[in-house]
Parts: sequence; C-alpha cells; structure tokens
Amino acid sequence: LDVSMDSQNYFYTCLLSLWLHRFYIYSSVALGIGIWICIQFFTKPRKKDENGNGSPAAAEVPENKLVNGYVTSKAKEVYVAGVKIFYGSQTGTAKRFAKDLAEAVISLNLSAEVINMGDYDPDDSLTEETTSRNICVFLVATYTDGQPTETAAWFCKWLEEAVNDFRFGKTYLRGLRYAVFGLGNSVYVDHYNTVGRNIDRWLWMLSASRIMTRTQGDCNVAQSKHGSIEADFEAWKTKFLSRLQALCKGERKSCSGKCKKGKCKSQGKQSKESLDHEHGTLEYVNTEAEEFFETTSEEESDVEKAGDTNSIIDVEDLGKIMSHMKKAKEGGDRAGWSRESAGRKDEGEKREMITAALREALTKQGYKLIGSHSGVKLCRWTKSMLRGRGGCYKHTFYGIESHRCMEATPSLACANKCVFCWRHHTNPVGTEWRWKMDQPEMILQEAIENHQNMIKQFKGVSGVKADRFEEAMTAKHCALSLVGEPIMYPEINRFLKLLHQQNISSFLVTNAQFPEEIRNLEPVTQLYVSVDASTKESLKKIDRPLFKDFWQRFLDSLMALSEKQQRTVYRLTLVKAWNVDELKAYAELVSLGKPDFIEVKGVTYCGESAASNLTMANVPWHEEVVHFVQELADLLPDYEVACEHEHSNCLLLAHRKFKIDGEWCTWIDYDRFQELARDYERSGGAKTFTAADYVAKTPHWALFGSRERGFDPLDIRYQRKNKTKDVSGC
Repeated sequence: LDVSMDSQNYFYTCLLSLWLHRFYIYSSVALGIGIWICIQFFTKPRKKDENGNGSPAAAEVPENKLVNGYVTSKAKEVYVAGVKIFYGSQTGTAKRFAKDLAEAVISLNLSAEVINMGDYDPDDSLTEETTSRNICVFLVATYTDGQPTETAAWFCKWLEEAVNDFRFGKTYLRGLRYAVFGLGNSVYVDHYNTVGRNIDRWLWMLSASRIMTRTQGDCNVAQSKHGSIEADFEAWKTKFLSRLQALCKGERKSCSGKCKKGKCKSQGKQSKESLDHEHGTLEYVNTEAEEFFETTSEEESDVEKAGDTNSIIDVEDLGKIMSHMKKAKEGGDRAGWSRESAGRKDEGEKREMITAALREALTKQGYKLIGSHSGVKLCRWTKSMLRGRGGCYKHTFYGIESHRCMEATPSLACANKCVFCWRHHTNPVGTEWRWKMDQPEMILQEAIENHQNMIKQFKGVSGVKADRFEEAMTAKHCALSLVGEPIMYPEINRFLKLLHQQNISSFLVTNAQFPEEIRNLEPVTQLYVSVDASTKESLKKIDRPLFKDFWQRFLDSLMALSEKQQRTVYRLTLVKAWNVDELKAYAELVSLGKPDFIEVKGVTYCGESAASNLTMANVPWHEEVVHFVQELADLLPDYEVACEHEHSNCLLLAHRKFKIDGEWCTWIDYDRFQELARDYERSGGAKTFTAADYVAKTPHWALFGSRERGFDPLDIRYQRKNKTKDVSGC
C-alpha cells in the first residue's frame, strides 16, 4: 500500500511540475513548430528549382544508383531531340536558307528535318511537337499584298483558325518550342514581313514557347540591318545555333556574358511586371503593343510556372502595364529618331544595290554587271542579225540595226514586280534611289567595253557575217530596257547626253510610276511607257506595283508623256485571260497620253517560275494579237495599223501624222536626230525639236499586210530544230 501511495504522489508531483512549468513547455513547442515551418518554406522552392518545372531545359541531373552491387548511371535527360525546319518559299530563298540551316544543325550532331509547309498537315502532326522535344523553326516569306506563299497558305490558314476556335483552347500548343525568321522587303511598308509576324503571334497565342525573338530578314539592301537578306539570315543563324547549344545543355536562359569560373551569373527570376505584361499582350490590343512587347522564352516559361494561363489582368496592375507600354513606345521613338539621325550622318556611306547573292544570280543569267547598280547583256536579236537571220521588231518598226544595238540599264532596281517579268524578279525593287551611285561616265564606258567583249566572242563563228561583225563593234543604238527602271537613276539625263555625244541613239522604257522624272527628262530618241493594263484592278494584279498611289502615278505618267515633243510610245503586253478584254479602257488611256505609236505585243513565256503563275495558256497566238489590234484601231480614229513583226508576235499602231503623202514614215533618221540633239544641247534647251523632224520612210516589207510580215528580205529566216528557250531580248 505504501508503494502504491508513493507512485501516486510521484505522478501528482510530475503533473504539478509540468503545470508550474507550462509556459516553458508551450514556448518550446511553438519554437519547434516555427523551425519546422521555416525549414519547409525555405527548402521546398529550392527543390522545385533543382528538380525543374516541367521544362526539358530544367530536368533533374541524373544520379548514380546501386544495382546488384554495381554502380550504374541513369540515362541522361535529352533536352533537344532534333530540329524541324519548316519553310514557305515562293522564289526559293527560304528553301535555300532551310537547307543551309539543316547542314549547320547536323554539324552539331543533332538531327534536322527540312519540311515544305505545303507538304505538312498541321491538323494531324503539329500537336506531336508539344511532347517531341524538337525545336521547330519557321522560315517564311511574305508574298503579294502581305499574303503567305502558295506553299504556306494552308498552314497559315489553319493556324489562324486554331487561334480563333475556342475548341482548341489557348494551351493547345503548350510545350512546342519554336523560332521564326521572316523574309520580306521593307519597301512594301504595309506588308513587310506580315507572314512571319503572324505565325509568331499565332503560335505564341496557342501557348507555344519562343526560344528566341523573331527576326525579320530584309531584301531591301538599303534598309537591311546587315546589308542583305543573306547577311541577315547568317547573323540570325549564328544566334540560333548558340541558343540551340545552350538548350542542349539544359540551360533555360542564354548566358549574360558575365560568367566567372564556369558559373553563369544570369538572373533567372522575372519581375511581376514582366508577368503582367506577358498576360496582357496575349490579347494583342494593338500592333504597337505587339512590337514593343515581344517576349522571350524565359518570360513565357515563368508564366507557365505561375499556373494560370488565362489572360486576366489585375486592375491594380493595369497601371504598371500602361506605364511599361508608354516607356517602350517612347524608347522606340527615341530609337527611331537615333536611326534617322544616324542615317543622315552616314549619307555618304550608302550601300551598294547589288549584293553578292544577286551578283551571282545575275551573272549566271548572262549579265555583265557594271559598278554597283548597272548592267549590260547581249540581246538574242543581236546574235541573230550578226548571222543574217533577221532583226528584232525595232528593226522592222523603226530601222534599228539590231547587230549594233546595246541592251543596258543604269538601274537594276524597279518599282514593279510584273507577273511576266522575264528576269524572274532577281533584280532588286525600290520606290526611290537609296543606294550608292556610280557616275554615268564610268557606266557608259564599261557598258560599251563589255558589249564589245561579248561581240568579240562571235569572231570566226560559223555563219557570222564579217561586215556586220565589224559594224557591231561600234554601238549605234542603246535600248535602256534590259531590266529595272532606268529613269530611277538620278543621273539619267547626264547618261542620255553621253550616249548622244557618242552618236548612240536612246530607246528608254519606263513603267509609268515616276511622272516627275518623265517631265524632267531630256530629249530621248524614243520614250516608251509600259501600259500593261487599263484598269486599276488589272494593273495591280499584273504589275504588282510598290507605290500605294500607283494608279494616280500611272495616269500622271501618261499625262507627262503627252507633254514630250520627241517620239513617244505606249507599250502594251497582252496576257491572255488577264488584260485582253479591256479595249475601251485602253482607248481612253490613249486619249490621255496621246502617244505617237502603240506597240502591242503578246506576252513572252519565259519558262516556269516560282515568282509567277503564267503558263503557255496565257500567251496569245499572233492572229489573236492581230485581232485585238484591229479592234483597238477601230476605237482610235487617229491611229492605224502600220507595221507587223510576226516573228516577235508584235504589231504597231501609228498616229496618222506619220503617214505622209500616203506613205508611212515610222522609221527614224538617226543622223538627223543626233544633229538636233547637239543643237538642243548647245542652245541650252532653247532650240527644241519634235518627232516630225527626224522621220524616215518605212520600207514596204515592214508594213502590215506585206507578204514578208515584217521580216527583212535581206536576211534568211532560220527555224531551229530542238530549239532551246532563249528569253533574252528587248
């Protein structure tokens, strides 16, 4: 019993002691709980960072483990499985870039697949890239009116519909990693790189992640950041490959360049403001916000880490976003002003028009390039007349000696991209002169030298007539119709004077987009304006002009032509199913410009080209051209069909004032023109002259309805067997 009482007393004593010291006990428990909470708080985020957030670039570092007494290593995490390169190309540039990029990727021991967007079904395959750990690269060109190329049209349409279709959801492409390089021309201000911007925006709106900022390649060498679109691509490719290597190592962010002892000091955190702006720009309220708020892959990863992908903005954060946008816009304005100032400062350091790639392409086509923006080429009719096989239609219509005609241009650039361009749009485009300029004396001297060197190659060739070969060594005519827009050259008047001083006649062709330049033009032996269509809609469709006010410029150019005193010509190119049904509209344009002559020629099919969808079906038969001309003549009481050159599928309508005493005088007295041009220059422009002052009688064989149908009887018509296409000529 005493033992029992002692146990109870001990128990009560312990309880009493605990009660008396309860404050210390409570404090110890609270301290322990606090320490546990702190440990949990500080260790969990670190584990999350170490173990990753679901991104392949943040995967856990593999550890060794013991299996059956042996130490084995886990398989290394694959951060990048390969690269898929999608291209949408019209002229082949994007395709060439895609192959080049694939070779560079393969050199890094990564797989690379080049995919034509026209052969790819995004509906079936694109979602696979969200888990494939591939990097998707999009090299896309912008085509006419900001539209995608034919091969990329379906892909873009599907992507746009996916963005606007609620059934796909905003996270449809989460996990897909991509980069975009756009191909465009900044001359087309309203549509510059539209397709690249759209694809980048649509992919991002479907929660795909950019691995680097979109880059826009520029064909306009005057504005290109690196001097040409090829250089733009090379610079982007270098950055892409560097980023790709970083991703392969599991790096989330690219290095800041401040690393020491192999440890990257790049900051991995993003501010709340960055997250807010990322959410806010998902709605793309306007295009300015889109441009200023281009996001990086890291920002997007942090948005994903935040959990909620709905683009809901807290009202209290709205002020921050607007402030950020305002600062970005002000920064952009300052940057634009700085670029403009720099442009003025470097006025004397303009870039050359001809890039290395363009020089290579034009040289392959037979051009002899002069300086930085000019060229000369031997016309096929020059070769033909050297052999006594007939001359071009200018020989028939105006008495040009085709073997003595030099085809050249002082400007390879043009303001149009005509569907029937026989140069397949390899030449540059522009609306004003922004390139380095060569002097006209140098251009003419090298043009003549190059022309003579090409003529020399025919010495001793079978069939070449010795007398014509000797004559051909001295150029007598210059057709400024090789390619481009000669009238864009700022020193075109000096160039024309130099031609006339060397007794070389001038035949200048312009595309009717520079009315003031036409008005300021010095006398030309014969001035052409290309009238490729008679309505605003068809002109835009056929010529694809760069100017927004192209139609007004076109009309003003025709009115400027009516003010010229020397010989003027409308040049109509008939494209079957495109512009052959506009007779009345053509007649109205004739009354506007009052040309001396109207050349009507069937379009020449230059072979298949990615830059044009013309086929042989668009080439009218000669009899169809004859029918068109006769119907047009019926609507023009002051004009008649004067000449025909069946071999060129071409006819000439002439104003009745050139029918003197019942005989056509469409030919030119070239010696008389040179005398008049010299008198004009000596008098400082006071002694003017007109087209009627240097006419010559047209021979019978050149007239419409003659048995020869425009072929010179002094030559022998030659029909080739197994004829290969030669599209050179004026």
